[in-house]
Amino acid sequence: MMFTHDDPILVLDEEQSWKLLENTQHGRLVLTAAGETDIFPINYRARNGVVILRTAPGTKLAELTVNANVLFEADGITSEEAWSVVLKGTARVLTGSQEIADAEALDLKSWVPTPKDFFVEIRPSRLRGRHFNFGEQPERF
Repeated sequence: MMFTHDDPILVLDEEQSWKLLENTQHGRLVLTAAGETDIFPINYRARNGVVILRTAPGTKLAELTVNANVLFEADGITSEEAWSVVLKGTARVLTGSQEIADAEALDLKSWVPTPKDFFVEIRPSRLRGRHFNFGEQPERF
């Protein structure tokens, strides 16, 4: 990725954005229900154009079944650069035996040792990615 001092932000195409999502496992899920917005840290897998996560009964599962429209964001940062991918899409709880078996094959581990019996798929309607090159603020003339 090439940057210039005039343009330290690179807009990523869909393929670049998916590659970053597929090589990362942690992100944030934004849900809105009953006029309230919540954000949850999650671990996930991105495969075949969708994001898959696991959850247990609770706020997250209840909110995404009330309002399936979600935002999902994942990012990465080093001392010299960073990236961010934001996905807007629709979430649904997987119910078919084959789709659940496919999700289980992703070896998606929970952060904490609690049962997470529900798999959720997020199908994107919009995907945006950006890559940032860090540097000093330019002088003003």
